[in-house]
Amino acid sequence: MEALGAFIRSQRKLANLSLRQLAEMTTLSNPYLSQIERGLHQPSVRVLKLLSGALNVSAETLLAQAGLLDQAAGARAAPTDETPPPTSVEAAIVADDRLADEQKAALLAVYRSMLPPDPPRRAR
Repeated sequence: MEALGAFIRSQRKLANLSLRQLAEMTTLSNPYLSQIERGLHQPSVRVLKLLSGALNVSAETLLAQAGLLDQAAGARAAPTDETPPPTSVEAAIVADDRLADEQKAALLAVYRSMLPPDPPRRAR
């Protein structure tokens, strides 16, 4: 929970939002958001979706940070037509044995949150 809270705090600061502004954007209370950021409360999926919209971070990224989605395992999976192949940066993160799985997931989430969105795919 502390890693998730720290990630949310860092994303909020990157977005130049105060805790109060984020509370207004998500209709969540300021004290509740503070507890989440300090790792004292685990947010529900609904709250993570509200935060993802306000912070412009994918819901999958926050779910991975919360431990509800294994993003690191997804990076190791073979690419399909719908899944882009991992970049060399992602491959390096996943391959680094010095990092714990949680650290890998956090680094992957931060890296992916900074990439531009993929263009929409055309139907064949």
